[in-house]
Amino acid sequence: MFVLGIDPGLTRCGFGLVEGSFEGLESFRAVRAGVVETDPKEDVERRLSQLFVELRTLITDTTPDAVVVERIFYQRNAKTAIPVAQASGVAIALAGSLELPVRQFTAQQVKLAVTGYGAASKSQVQGMVTRLCSLSEVPEPADVADALGLAITYFMIVRSEQRYSKLSPT
Repeated sequence: MFVLGIDPGLTRCGFGLVEGSFEGLESFRAVRAGVVETDPKEDVERRLSQLFVELRTLITDTTPDAVVVERIFYQRNAKTAIPVAQASGVAIALAGSLELPVRQFTAQQVKLAVTGYGAASKSQVQGMVTRLCSLSEVPEPADVADALGLAITYFMIVRSEQRYSKLSPT
């Protein structure tokens, strides 16, 4: 199964396609990862349009089985939160329009799933993503590691949900 993680941002939007399964040990393979960058000097509508086009091309080229977008849980700076929310909306709407399952997880959920500690640092997440995907180098920039972490979180959470549903009485 292939899951595309998206760490939304208007200036830099990280993405990471991970292959994994819900069976056996945590074994993940980073298939493709990078960032979509837009020019901060451009108008917002142009930047959102560029993000839409590039993400649509990415999804069409990689054909993921599911898409995961980071959920904005808390942001101190509204000036930063608004563009992130706009980029997130583009990614969610695009995946939905392509009839792909979409999940959202907070940064804290990703940290907990990937490192086992909900208050882990960015470098700890990067290190565990590197280890879990058997990468030779730490994914850079951090947006890429975050996107890969989102995809890994999907596998971990869905695996737990499946195990729990088998245990609970119906």
